Amino acid sequence: MKENLMSQVVISGTGVFTPQEVISNAELVTSFNAYADLQNEKYVDEIAEGSRQAIAHSSEEFIFKASGIEQRHVLNKSGVLDPKIMHPVFPKRQDGELSLMAEMAVKACNIALEQAERAATDIDAVIVAASNHERAYPAVAIEVQQALGVEGFGFDMNVACSSATFGIQAATDMIRSGSARAILVVNPEICSGHLEWRDRDCHFIFGDVCTAVLLEQKNLAIATDQFEIVSTKCLTKYSNNIRNNHGFLRRSLPAGLSDQRDMQFMQEGRKVFKEVVPTVANLILEHLGEENIDVADISRMWLHQANKAMNDLIGRKVLGRVPEPDEQPNILQKYANTSSAGSIIAFSQNSNDLADGSLGIICSFGAGYSVGNVIVRKRIL
Repeated sequence: MKENLMSQVVISGTGVFTPQEVISNAELVTSFNAYADLQNEKYVDEIAEGSRQAIAHSSEEFIFKASGIEQRHVLNKSGVLDPKIMHPVFPKRQDGELSLMAEMAVKACNIALEQAERAATDIDAVIVAASNHERAYPAVAIEVQQALGVEGFGFDMNVACSSATFGIQAATDMIRSGSARAILVVNPEICSGHLEWRDRDCHFIFGDVCTAVLLEQKNLAIATDQFEIVSTKCLTKYSNNIRNNHGFLRRSLPAGLSDQRDMQFMQEGRKVFKEVVPTVANLILEHLGEENIDVADISRMWLHQANKAMNDLIGRKVLGRVPEPDEQPNILQKYANTSSAGSIIAFSQNSNDLADGSLGIICSFGAGYSVGNVIVRKRIL
């Protein structure tokens, strides 16, 4: 295996903050179908004359077949399930209060710090890497940094569903260059806020969660269980097939355009599946080849949790066979798609059982298109 400077960095702790409220597929279908009935009744004349299409009902069978998802955690359930609202509702927080994203981030970071046997004073930087941020500025990362009591710096970054792995690469590069000793990469994903719950084709996809990863210089880490960063590799290719046009120029649009469908999450699902699967599988194989790692030596793949069929096909393309369940853990049946946090949840919850020296790969992929790989080796002190 090729040796490089990235072996000087380890993941010494992970944290997962999971919201308490859960929406089952049955609840979601009941809510969506009630909304569809209200809309179809409201526009009954237009539907009859053919100028408007009726909204078809959703079903539990459709959702599970399309995604493998059974439920999702959310920060606010009542607003999402109200057919007259269909989005989360949060009370306004004053500027002096901790923001919602920062609150989630602090909870996940504290879990990661405890696992790594570290205090906030041991950390030099905070990167908040997520698919959407609560505000443009000041950076949420600086707010998290202050709330934790971290001296140093913080910044936000967004590479959609690949934000976590891209954040890990950025942190790894900074640590190995000597600009920081320890960095928290945290992924507060309030996906319920940018999902269009009124769209049958995607109303079931997302859930809310926050993950955190603590990266340190290898020679300074003290946690019993660590994962050495063997190598990272990122790739982006521009595509409009996953898009959200909401932004600070929204109010500048002509009248009537500021609330169009493209202001929430939207995707061309079939195109995404067809184009992303080979891109991800090829990048993983290329990355392993560059590091002279045989595919058979990979004990586990922690893939982005967007769609079970997509992950199953990627696993087959990489391994040349159907992956065993423990080789490619799946958590999206419980969490749904949590954007950048998905592969980190899978890693955090399905890595303790690996033997010393075991190799694995964390892989994310999503809008951009963006793909990020992190090859790791288990290290038990």
